[in-house]
Amino acid sequence: MTNNDLLKYLTKVGFIGYGLLHLALAWVAAQIAFGQGGQEGDQSGAFQKLAEQPFGEVLLWFVIVCLVALAVWQAILAVWGHRDSHGKERVFERVSSGARVVVYGALAWTAGKVVLGAPASSANQQQAAAAGIMAKPAGAWLVGLAGLVVLGFGIGMMWYGLKRKFAKKLRLAGAHGRQAAIRAGQIGYAAKGIAFGIVGYLLIDAAVTNDPGKSRGLDAALHTLAGQPFGKFLLLAVALGVAAFGVYCFFQAKYRKVGS
Repeated sequence: MTNNDLLKYLTKVGFIGYGLLHLALAWVAAQIAFGQGGQEGDQSGAFQKLAEQPFGEVLLWFVIVCLVALAVWQAILAVWGHRDSHGKERVFERVSSGARVVVYGALAWTAGKVVLGAPASSANQQQAAAAGIMAKPAGAWLVGLAGLVVLGFGIGMMWYGLKRKFAKKLRLAGAHGRQAAIRAGQIGYAAKGIAFGIVGYLLIDAAVTNDPGKSRGLDAALHTLAGQPFGKFLLLAVALGVAAFGVYCFFQAKYRKVGS
């Protein structure tokens, strides 16, 4: 099932769309750094940026198809895949694949809202969700716990990238772009880890100060970073890192081990 040729083709195409999303997100982050951000600094803003381009609607539909293809691939891996792993490692990998299904599906849904002319603000939705949770008994503790989880995820993503753990999922033996793929992955994962780390910190801060306005996800993280001393340069560095992850996605389209 996991070695189906059509699935392999769709998955490789899927990474192209995922790469385009990250390049758009990097462009939005760069605009925020220069004080020109018209869109939200998150995935919904990136989709809107793509929609503004020539043939933007066609481009968005392509990205949606790519994200759905990735979701289907990860769903199959969650049920039948990761046979090259064993024991707890296989369980962890299958659970991770299940989580990616949710992520890719949510991104496809957000892109669909944009292409249909009814974009939803991801930042506003996250703020409203945090406010609803914090209004409940022990809600602030739950938001703070979520912040710790996201912060830990960000740190883990940085470690995953800097230690080149992603390389084992690529077929790079004898590949001409081997070093470029590894460097793009290292920089990209580190930059995304920093962004998630800031999101986690802001969730914790929102819980401590009882201010759900700080829990606006990636949009708040990028604007917070921009407001720091030398924030423009820090945010540009993150933007370049996210762009590097987009380039890494293109390498995945060519070298990713799809059938395992």
